[in-house]
Amino acid sequence: MTSDELRSKYIEFFVSKKHIEISGKSLIPENDPTVLFTTAGMHPLVPYLLGETHPSGKRLVDFQKCIRTGDIDEVGDPSHLTFFEMLGNWSLGDYFKEDAIRMSYEFLTSPRYLGFSADKLSVTVFKGDSEVPADNESAEIWRSLGIPDDRIYFLPREDNWWGPAGATGPCGPDSEMFIDTGKTVCGSDCKPGCHCGKYFEIWNDVFMQYNKQEDGSYVPMGRKCVDTGMGIERTVAMLQGRSSVYETAVFTDLIKKVEAFSGVKYGSDQESDISIRIIVDHCRTAVFILGDEQGVKPSNLGQGYILRRLIRRAIRHGRKLSVEGSFLPSLGEIVIDQYVKTYPELGSAGDIILSELAAEEERFSLTLQKGEHEFEKLLPNLLKSKNPIIPGRMAFKLYDTYGFPFEITEELAAEHGLKVDKGGFDKAFEKHQALSKQGSDKVFKGGLADNSETTTALHTATHLLHKALRIVLGDHVQQKGSNITPERLRFDFIHPEKMTPEQIKEVEDLINNQIKENLPVFMEIITLEQAKDKGALAFFSDKYDEQVKVYSIGSFSKEVCGGPHVSSTGSMGQFRIKKEQSSSAGVRRIRAVLEHR
Repeated sequence: MTSDELRSKYIEFFVSKKHIEISGKSLIPENDPTVLFTTAGMHPLVPYLLGETHPSGKRLVDFQKCIRTGDIDEVGDPSHLTFFEMLGNWSLGDYFKEDAIRMSYEFLTSPRYLGFSADKLSVTVFKGDSEVPADNESAEIWRSLGIPDDRIYFLPREDNWWGPAGATGPCGPDSEMFIDTGKTVCGSDCKPGCHCGKYFEIWNDVFMQYNKQEDGSYVPMGRKCVDTGMGIERTVAMLQGRSSVYETAVFTDLIKKVEAFSGVKYGSDQESDISIRIIVDHCRTAVFILGDEQGVKPSNLGQGYILRRLIRRAIRHGRKLSVEGSFLPSLGEIVIDQYVKTYPELGSAGDIILSELAAEEERFSLTLQKGEHEFEKLLPNLLKSKNPIIPGRMAFKLYDTYGFPFEITEELAAEHGLKVDKGGFDKAFEKHQALSKQGSDKVFKGGLADNSETTTALHTATHLLHKALRIVLGDHVQQKGSNITPERLRFDFIHPEKMTPEQIKEVEDLINNQIKENLPVFMEIITLEQAKDKGALAFFSDKYDEQVKVYSIGSFSKEVCGGPHVSSTGSMGQFRIKKEQSSSAGVRRIRAVLEHR
């Protein structure tokens, strides 16, 4: 079964179970700025898990682009990826554990769908701890389906607990499903969760029944929800009888292209295999970041830094395989061709993706030469030292002066039996940030920091700002991104030139007049087409589902949106633009606040 077939069967199955298909969202989280990328299908749905009404109902199904870089050092083994596709089905206060587990079992074992032998299926459940009891309910449901006790494993929190995605939020026990590959690798006591390769996790049912508070306590949620996730790449590997995700058609053409560039045959040498896997994984991830609706570019901050790190790490492993010249754009073309039907945004951004890959290769080839040269100059004295640790200030100099990523300094050091003082590097980096007055504020994560009263007011203010900018500057103005904390809002929009002081004053006055009018804010759920017919602004159309929320602020503003809003404008405060500046080519950025009168 191919990835496309699995995707289709999954959607078909859950639609037959009265789920509504919704669209996957951007890789840049809208409602969770605690992480740089969407790491799971739950992120776009956090407001609905917390109680908001979803326009499409209580039973949902989707497939979602995801990126996880927390275990980037594991990439190169048979199963870890930085980019992956997640299939998910959702219950927002509708069914709970029994229906979720029964549907999972049916989809996995039914000959009409995946047809896995039930004898190969092992499951895990939460064993409980001092804060939350064991999930005996899930275990009993699995027993009723015929899974024997010797294939039901009670595991601790680190294995069978999901969330919250940040410090607080929805979370709960989960039940994970594993396929037994039949390998005998590490002994008779091997069980799911072991990394030897015998058990391959493919699905996870998360039971959102608690809300973690700031004090660390877990409060039962009034409305219990189900969040499930099935990794496409891992499941396809098991369906095709492969021992690695890299042996599936997802990576076949990419690996062949690397073989052609390097002259190294995949499967001939373990070290070379690791480099090939890192190259194809990181290139695929870079393509999806560059092709995302939010338009991330390589930089030294936030998502851009992660993107740059992935590209440069792929280039360095290409050099380890003796690849000469530019090679990432050729791999990028393969990724685009492979996924463009499912993710049309890759086609729309194709030229940008390939040009950015080529430009970053050219930049990094110079950086790599200079950085490696400087590293080699330091090496003799370091190897002679009784304390073989590279000082943090040296690592920061390589980063600051030569653009040499810290992670590559670490990799080079490890190859020579050295370590790097990361604490010293972090201290030097923090000092650099303070001196340049950039700090963590420059990480443009996107979305809302929380659902507090002040953040909600600032979010409502972005709607007023969007409309006011279109009135003052013209209808070419379109939102390109926003970032809102309790202290301020940032708003990116299309406009070719710097705003004049007069234009800024006019925008401020327009907004403050609407606030003084104490306009009512109301919401309706209608189709996207109906919203457009009513004049609602909706510039992220490929992210919207058939049913959308439309928020109107009096007769001044009407916009498709899923975030929280005030009930009327009168209590918002005085709107003031603190700064207007360039964000990127053709895009301006406004920073604004609401001040108490």
